[in-house]
Amino acid sequence: MRRLACLLLLLPAAALADERRSGSTYMSAETQAMQKDDTANPGMLWVQDGAALWSRKPAADKKACADCHGDAAASMKGVAARYPAFDAEQGRPVDLATRINLCREKHQQAAPFAAESESLLGLSAWLGLQSRGLPISPDPDPRSEPFREAGRRLYEQRMGQLNFACAQCHDDNAGKRLAGSVIPQAHPTGYPIYRLEWQGMGSLQRRLRNCMTGVRAEPFAYGAPEMVELELFLMSRAAGMTVETPGVRP
Repeated sequence: MRRLACLLLLLPAAALADERRSGSTYMSAETQAMQKDDTANPGMLWVQDGAALWSRKPAADKKACADCHGDAAASMKGVAARYPAFDAEQGRPVDLATRINLCREKHQQAAPFAAESESLLGLSAWLGLQSRGLPISPDPDPRSEPFREAGRRLYEQRMGQLNFACAQCHDDNAGKRLAGSVIPQAHPTGYPIYRLEWQGMGSLQRRLRNCMTGVRAEPFAYGAPEMVELELFLMSRAAGMTVETPGVRP
């Protein structure tokens, strides 16, 4: 409870007043229905691919994820809800995609999946599904705190030619419209998400890079420390909200 209280201190006033809203609540009824129905949710195609990868050996003499971790529904329940998490070997928090690749390199002696590759998105979505319906529970490791604070500073920092900060849109103007689209509160409840605009699946870091490009800033590279710090802060900001993976967005 003490750790949760510390995390809540990081949340904006709107969040403390229980006014947080998932991006799904801003969607049309049709898009909401698409997300809720697994037979209609296009993100489930990536989930199915991830389930197959979970049980597939990268080579005949290598182990599959399932050989070590067993049934994902049991062993991976709640895992995606707490990432990014501190990794002692790396000396810093890592996101779920990096954890998948570190595990792949160390235990399967296989090459890492490329950022935003179908395989990495599929496994991330498969693992995210195991936490669907659970509350987001940010990493309680105190070693993550300096990185979480760095993420908060990035969230509030103006950037790009438009000199805009994440907080100006998603805290100060959430619920208003920008170019006809509702500005959400930027809670990462459904990632990886299927975005109708993309006609495909994408990670939270892809979305963050889109935002940075939108304010005419040079986006951080996938997996960059700044990306993970932002993700860590956003997950802390959404503490207690429900995981929706795989989400669907306009």
